[in-house]
Amino acid sequence: MGTWISRHKWLWLTFITILVPTMNLLIHWRIFIFLRDGDLTPILYAVLAIIWGVVGVYTIYLSLNWVVEQYSVKWRQRIQPLIFVGPALILLGWLLLYPTLRTLILSFMDESSVDFVGFSNYAAIITNRLLLSALRNNLLWVVLGTFSCVSMGLIIAVLADRSSFEKLAKSIIFMPMAISMVASGVIWKFVYYYKPGDEQIGLLNAIVVALGGEAQAWASFSQPWNNLFLIVILVWMQTGFAMVLLSAGIKGIPEESLEAARVDGASEIRIFFKIMIPYLKGTILSVTTTIIVFTLKIFDVVMVMTGGQYDTDVVATQFYRQFFMYRNNGYGSTLAIVLLIAIIPVLIFNLRQIRKQGGGFS
Repeated sequence: MGTWISRHKWLWLTFITILVPTMNLLIHWRIFIFLRDGDLTPILYAVLAIIWGVVGVYTIYLSLNWVVEQYSVKWRQRIQPLIFVGPALILLGWLLLYPTLRTLILSFMDESSVDFVGFSNYAAIITNRLLLSALRNNLLWVVLGTFSCVSMGLIIAVLADRSSFEKLAKSIIFMPMAISMVASGVIWKFVYYYKPGDEQIGLLNAIVVALGGEAQAWASFSQPWNNLFLIVILVWMQTGFAMVLLSAGIKGIPEESLEAARVDGASEIRIFFKIMIPYLKGTILSVTTTIIVFTLKIFDVVMVMTGGQYDTDVVATQFYRQFFMYRNNGYGSTLAIVLLIAIIPVLIFNLRQIRKQGGGFS
């Protein structure tokens, strides 16, 4: 009798485990088809989509959670976390993993994504003069941009920590972070704006002319100066990010250690290098690797300021040009994979550092 009840229960659990997700899938698929093929006003579409999103997610989790609660406590503890994490993992896989795999496959195809060409696209990249120039520019962004952001962020964090205007100073430095990269590019395009003649509307040239100098086309200077002027925009934006995290790390340094060093006669510079820097090592590494990833995939500023002209191309602008303008899917996908390969080691290093610190920054 007990065996029959146990078998009956497992049949019931198997039945509802299959039925409930299937019903959810069919119902929401029908709703999607209705909204896709319907002839409603845009406002009504928006209202229905919002209602569907909120109510749909709630009913999915509610129904799946009900199924899990029919299991024993042992199985419930195993399955329940998957119910809440699973959809997010599926969504991430669809949005991140699937496009990555598809791009990898396209990188082995020709420009029309029809014929398999093996590693020809990768061989072409190695011998392409424009790409080598873009890689050089990316390296310039990574080295100079990252070093400038982190060092200036650290200096400002230390100085602001001792200032009576700390909150105001940090707010002003952090403010560019609230501006998008495209908007920042537009702002600095007006700062660097140049036109022949004495009348200049660009801020930098107006100052130069007012001081008796000669206006310059800053963004179209010869290498490496034009890239350096573009990197200034990155420093203007990302210094605030570095400053905030490093400032939080400075707040965590034990005051007793600093006071003991001062009592022993240590100078402020010695305290900075011998006490502050070792304490902030983990934070500095995390900030540095984050900004490195950002600079490796830099695109917006270059595209807005120069469009990649005047030898300012980076890998991301080359990818955009090849994939979307020239419709060379194979070569463009290969550039995207090269960029991904360059970023992955930095991400792995960053994750290891965070794991060593127990999930924190300092």
